Amino acid sequence: MSRTPDTPHHDPAGQDADTPFDDRPAGGWGSLKGVSRFMAEPGRKAEALEVLSKLNKPGGVMCTACAWTKPEGPHKFEFCESGAKATFWELDGNRADAAFFADHSVSDLRGWHDHDLEKTGRLTEPLRYDAQSDRYLPVSWEAAFAEIGAGLRAVAPEEAVFYASGHAGLEASYLYALFARAMGHQNLPQSSNMCHETTSVNLKTFIGTPVGTCTLEDFDHCDAIFFFGQNTGSNSPRFLHTLKAAVDRGCRIVTFNPVRERGLISFADPQSASQMTFGKPTEISEKYFQVRPGGDIAVMAGMMKCVLAAEEARPGTIDHDFIRDQTTGYDEMIAAVAAFGWDEIEAQSGLTRAMIEDAAEVYLSADRVIGIYGMGLTQHVHGWLNLGMYCNLLMMRGNLGRKGSGISPVRGHSNVQGQRTVGVGEKSAHMPADKLKALFGIDAPEAEGMNAVHACEALLEGRVKAMISLGGNLLRALPDRERIEAAWPRLDLSVSIATKLNRSHLAPGRVAYILPCLGRTDEDVQATGRQSVSVEDSLSHIHGSVGIARPPSDAVRSEVAIVAGIAAATLPPNDRLRWREWTGDYGLIRDLIAETFPDDFADFNAKLFQPGGFYRGNPVRDLDWKTDSGKARFTVPTTLSALGQEPEAAELMTLVTLRSNDQFNTTIYGFSDRLRGLEGSRMIVLVNRDEMARLGLAEGQLVTLECAVEDGRERRVPGLKVTAYDLPPKCVAGYYPELNPLVPLGYHEKNSQTPAYKGTPVRILA
Repeated sequence: MSRTPDTPHHDPAGQDADTPFDDRPAGGWGSLKGVSRFMAEPGRKAEALEVLSKLNKPGGVMCTACAWTKPEGPHKFEFCESGAKATFWELDGNRADAAFFADHSVSDLRGWHDHDLEKTGRLTEPLRYDAQSDRYLPVSWEAAFAEIGAGLRAVAPEEAVFYASGHAGLEASYLYALFARAMGHQNLPQSSNMCHETTSVNLKTFIGTPVGTCTLEDFDHCDAIFFFGQNTGSNSPRFLHTLKAAVDRGCRIVTFNPVRERGLISFADPQSASQMTFGKPTEISEKYFQVRPGGDIAVMAGMMKCVLAAEEARPGTIDHDFIRDQTTGYDEMIAAVAAFGWDEIEAQSGLTRAMIEDAAEVYLSADRVIGIYGMGLTQHVHGWLNLGMYCNLLMMRGNLGRKGSGISPVRGHSNVQGQRTVGVGEKSAHMPADKLKALFGIDAPEAEGMNAVHACEALLEGRVKAMISLGGNLLRALPDRERIEAAWPRLDLSVSIATKLNRSHLAPGRVAYILPCLGRTDEDVQATGRQSVSVEDSLSHIHGSVGIARPPSDAVRSEVAIVAGIAAATLPPNDRLRWREWTGDYGLIRDLIAETFPDDFADFNAKLFQPGGFYRGNPVRDLDWKTDSGKARFTVPTTLSALGQEPEAAELMTLVTLRSNDQFNTTIYGFSDRLRGLEGSRMIVLVNRDEMARLGLAEGQLVTLECAVEDGRERRVPGLKVTAYDLPPKCVAGYYPELNPLVPLGYHEKNSQTPAYKGTPVRILA
C-alpha cells in the first residue's frame, strides 16, 4: 500500500513495523533464555531443578504461578517460563532475616523498587513493627498469636477483614473461611475481586455457574476458538501447547485484543526439536484484530448480525431447538442487536465491517466453538455486558453444554478459583450455614460481608479496624492506591502472612505483624508427617501438591498452622474447632471440605493425586441451568461499549493497564517485556504514532498521566516516558501496578465492583 502523509500508521489487522515488537515466536529460544537468566543467579538451583522436574505432575508440586490445568499425561517438562520464574523466585537463596531488618528502617525501604524488596529473599521469623525504631523486630510465634488474637477480640467482628491472595491451598483457605465465620463476619475479599469477580457474579446470572464450562478434552474436539482480552503468552504459557495441538489438527483461532500479544500470533514449542531447529513456528491465530478498548460488545453485536444474516440465507444456521428448550430472552436480545447500525458498530469496535464479517465466517464455519477470555473483558464498567454478549453469541448456535464447546475464562493465580470453591468469599452462599451449624455448632453470620472495594471504602470511612492478609501484596493490587495507602496506618491491627517482603508491609497499622509462611515448593512436615495441599485449576480440576524443598528456616510455619494458630488465639473454646489436630493432619481438613461441599469433593483424600486432577463438575455440561428461571438467559445489550466513560474530548484517552512478560501479578521478576519488544524502565506510557503526532508528543518525552474521572479528586502519575507502540487510536497503555493510582476506587464493573483497569479515561499532561 502506498503511504501518504494522511495515511494512518495503525492497521487493526496488521503490525506497525516502525514501533517496538518481537518478531520471534513465543516460547522457543526466547523462553529458554528467560529461564536460563534465573538459573545463572545465585540461589538454590539444585532444589529448584528438582522441583521443576516434578512441577504440575501427579504427586509433584503444583505451580505457584497461573491456574492453567495440569494434563493427565504430562510433558517431560510440564512447566513454562512463567512457572520456572515463580519457582526460582520462591526458592530464593537470599534471606530477609532479623539482621536485614535491623539494618533497614521501614522509611528507608519505602524508597526501594518493588523488585528489590522481594529480591531481599525469604522471610525467616515472625516480625512485629516497632514504631519507635521504625523497624520490624523479631518476636516469638506465641507472642504474635497472643497479641493478634487479643487485637481481633478487641474489635467488632464486622470491623475485621480477612483478605486472601489466591495462592494458599484449599486446606488453609477452608480454615480461613471457617475462622472468619466463627468470629462472626464474612468480610473475605479475595484477589478475584480485582480480576475475575465479573465472571463469578455475571456468569452465574446468565448460565447458572460462576466458573467456565470447558475441560481440557473439549480442546481436542473444537473447530474454532475465539479469544477476547487474554494474553496467553505471558499469563498462561502452558496453554500454548493445547492451542498448538488444536491448530495442528485444523482448529481455527481468532483473537480480539487492543494489544498484539505475541503468544497468540506465533509459538515455537521449546520441547519440539524440529521447531527449535529448522521447523517453522505454529501460527496460532488465523486472524488477529486490535479492537478498541471496550469495543468487544460492538464486535460481538456485529458477529451476531452476521449470524442472523446467515440464518436468513440458510435457515438452520441458528440452533432454534437449543434456544427454545434451554434459554429465555432470545427475541428481546435479537431485536436490540438488529437495531444497531454498522456505522456505530465500526466506530465503537475500531474495526471495519469486513473484519468482523471475516471473524463471523470462522464462527459460522465451525460446528463446535470455545470462547476464551481474560481481564480484557472483566475489568470494564460494563464487563457484565461483555460476558452477556459472549454467552449470547455462543448460545445462538448451541455452543454451551456440548463436547468441544463452551465458555472458558482463564484465571490468574494458581488457586484463586479454588479458594472461592471452599468458602473464601463475602456471600453467605459461599459457605453453607447448615453445614457450619451441623459440623461446628456455629451460627453463621446473616449479614453479607465486604469485597475488596467495599472493604476499602469502609477503611477510608474508619469502619475497618483490623486487616489480615493471607498472602499477596494487596496495597499494590488495589485501585486508588495513594488514598488507600494513606489510610492503612490507621488500622488498629495489620497482619500479613507472606513468603517475601513487599510494598504492603511498609504501611504498618498501629500494631503490625509479618508472619513468614512456607511456600508451595517447601516441604511441610507436621505432627503426622509430610503434608500435601491442594489447588483448583481454571478448568475446575483439583490437584494435590507436595513440597520437597528445604524451608528457609526452622521458624517458618505453614499457612495452615498460621491460620489455625491465630484462630485458636482469637475464638472462645469450642471442642468441635480442633485447630491443633487439623494442623497436624491436613487430611482431616480435606475430610471437612468433603463434608461441607459433598457434591464437589466426595472422596477427596482418595482422589487427591488422580492424574489430571479430579473434576468437580459443572451443571452446564448437563444442560442444567442453575438460574432463577431454570434456563440460560440471553442478555439484552444496552450499549455497544464496555467503557464507563468514552474518550470523546480531543485530549482524552482510554488507559489499558498491562502486565509484562517479566511479572506475575504484583511480583516484578525483572525489567524485560520481551514478547512486546520492550526492555528497561516500567515507567512508560505506550501511544500509537498517529496519536503522538495529533497530541504533539515526542518519543522519550516525559509526561504525566491524569485520571479524567470527575469525582473531585486529583489522580496523577508523573515521570512516564512516551513510547511509540502499535495500539488503537484514543488509547494508551502502561504497566500494572504502577498506574493503579489513576483508577478511582468507585470506577468499577457495576455488578461485581471489579476495578476498570482496562478502560479508565485519562489525559496526557506534557
